[in-house]
Amino acid sequence: MFLLKTEHSFDAAHFLAGYEGKCRNIHGHRWRVVMNVRGAELKTDEQQRGMLVDFSNLKRDLKAIVDAFDHTLIVENGSLSAALNDLLRQEGFSVTEVPFRPTAEEFARYFYEQMTLCGYDVARCTVYETPTNCAEYLGEAGDPT
Repeated sequence: MFLLKTEHSFDAAHFLAGYEGKCRNIHGHRWRVVMNVRGAELKTDEQQRGMLVDFSNLKRDLKAIVDAFDHTLIVENGSLSAALNDLLRQEGFSVTEVPFRPTAEEFARYFYEQMTLCGYDVARCTVYETPTNCAEYLGEAGDPT
């Protein structure tokens, strides 16, 4: 079994609606996303011979997904009033709504699922919220490869 790893990062703000503590306030992070893909067979075509996947494609696909969150305020659907949401957008702020609470755990699952939809056999996705705190998602099977 081969395991490839790539990473990409983004800067964004978020808050945790309904949380009792400092994280209920808007604050920012330099989020770091580490993606691991796996496979048993290497390509045999001339262009990709000896590769599990082309790193150029893997990096490009992860970057496209992650960059959608760069320099934005990430909010859970319904966590801002419609008036505030509209006002922020009118003032030119980038607001990205997600259907989950924007935690490292939920982002790890989200990025895992998005890369799976791109056709990758994802082994795990790790999302660092800070340099020393991260969450990993291993898929439904929970295979810790």
